Amino acid sequence: MILKLLLKTGAKLRAAFTDLLPIVLVVGFFQIVVLQQPFPDFANILIGLGFVVFGLMLFIEGLKLGLFPIGENLSYDLVKKGSPFWLLLFSFLLGFSTTIAEPALIAVTQEAASIAMESNLIDPADESSYALGLRLTVAFSVGLAIFIGIFRIIKGWPIYYLIIGGYLIVILMTLIAPEEIIGIAYDAGGVTTSTITVPLVTALGVGLASVLEGRSPLTDGFGLIAFASLFPMIFVMGYGMIIFGS
Repeated sequence: MILKLLLKTGAKLRAAFTDLLPIVLVVGFFQIVVLQQPFPDFANILIGLGFVVFGLMLFIEGLKLGLFPIGENLSYDLVKKGSPFWLLLFSFLLGFSTTIAEPALIAVTQEAASIAMESNLIDPADESSYALGLRLTVAFSVGLAIFIGIFRIIKGWPIYYLIIGGYLIVILMTLIAPEEIIGIAYDAGGVTTSTITVPLVTALGVGLASVLEGRSPLTDGFGLIAFASLFPMIFVMGYGMIIFGS
């Protein structure tokens, strides 16, 4: 039993290392071949790499054992309850709560607020409120995106209508939004796809499409993450138009 567990763990560690191998090869090539310099503190780098491999293995196992089943079971139970209200409310709150606590979003909004203050776009006293406003705007937009994405699955609407329409709005808003906010808005679309949001939302969509009659998990279950990346760009540009003026 113990030997079988060790072999299974070893196989998962090898798989995690294989996933990281391209990064290791690229960094090693530039350090050794291009820069022609030894790695600084090589022992600590190896230890850190080992931690990353082990952590990645645990993270992947956590997704398989915990987050994916949670998302699928919740969608099944909420559909079984027979109330679209609770399903849609949960979808919005899931998108909002996982995004508002996303470390990448916190870092980006704080950096954006700091640069805006240094550029005299906002007063120093407004730095924290500007960053918080950005976070709340992005979190609300992701919550709304998941809400609409789940509603799309329920209604069976083709995803490309909403995606094409959304990006047309992004293009139009890019033409009229203040240039100080455009780059931040486009980056906000990327930082929302966090390590917690993605597996939970994906499992929610696939699970919902699996239990709804006439829906396919392959064609209807995926696409929620696209909405989560699209809507923040629209809402952050709108936020910038309010703060900086159009």
